[in-house]
Amino acid sequence: MKKISSILWGIVLVAVGVLLALNALNVTHIDVFFDGWWTLFLIVPCTIGLFSEREKTGNVIGILVGVFLLLCCQGLLDFAMLWKLLLPIVIVLIGLKLLFTGLFGSKASEIMAKIKQNGGETKTGYATFSECNLNYDGENFEGAELSAVFGGVKCDLRNAVIEKDCAIQATAVFGGVDIFVPNNVNVKVSSNSIFGGVSNRAAAAQKEAPTLYISGTCMFGGIEIK
Repeated sequence: MKKISSILWGIVLVAVGVLLALNALNVTHIDVFFDGWWTLFLIVPCTIGLFSEREKTGNVIGILVGVFLLLCCQGLLDFAMLWKLLLPIVIVLIGLKLLFTGLFGSKASEIMAKIKQNGGETKTGYATFSECNLNYDGENFEGAELSAVFGGVKCDLRNAVIEKDCAIQATAVFGGVDIFVPNNVNVKVSSNSIFGGVSNRAAAAQKEAPTLYISGTCMFGGIEIK
C-alpha cells in the first residue's frame, strides 16, 4: 500500500512541477490558483487514499466534501445547499457501510462466535480515558475483544501460544489500539473506519501458519498492527 501511495504522490508532484515550469516559460497559461483551488488539498489526498488504503469510507466522504466545496466556489452550487446535503450524504454513506458489514460479516466475527459457542475463552481489554496493557506471554490465545475510547490499549501477543486460527475484534473511538503479533502467524484485516484507519505492518509468515483475523472499527481513532 505504501508503494502505491508513494507512486501516486510522485505522479501528482511531477505533474504540478511540470505545469508550473511550463507556465514560467509561457508555454501554457493555466491558472493554478483558480476559485476554490484550496479544495484540492482535500480532494487529492482522499483520491490517492482510495487506491492506497484498505479503508475507503473516510476517503469517499472527504472527496464528496471537497467536490461540493469546489462547486460552491465555482458558483455552480450554493453554500446553503451544501450544508443541507452534506449531513444526509455522510449519514447515508456510513449507513451503507454498516449495512454491508452487517450483512456479510467478517471472518473475525465468525471465529469469535464459534469460540463462545464452544465454551472457549476470549480475552478482553478496555480503556476509557485511560491505558490498558495486555500481555499474553506463554498463554494459549484464541480471541480477544479490545476497545479504546479516549484512551489506549496495547495487546502483546509476541510470546503467546497460537496453534490455530484466532481473532481480534478491536474498536478505537478517539483513541488507539496497538497489537503486537508474533512472526509465526499470518494477519488478515477487515475494517470499518470513519476518519481513522487500520495500519498493518506485520510480517507475513509461512502459508501453513495459523491466521490471526482482525476486525477493526475506528472513528477518529486508529489501530496499529506491528
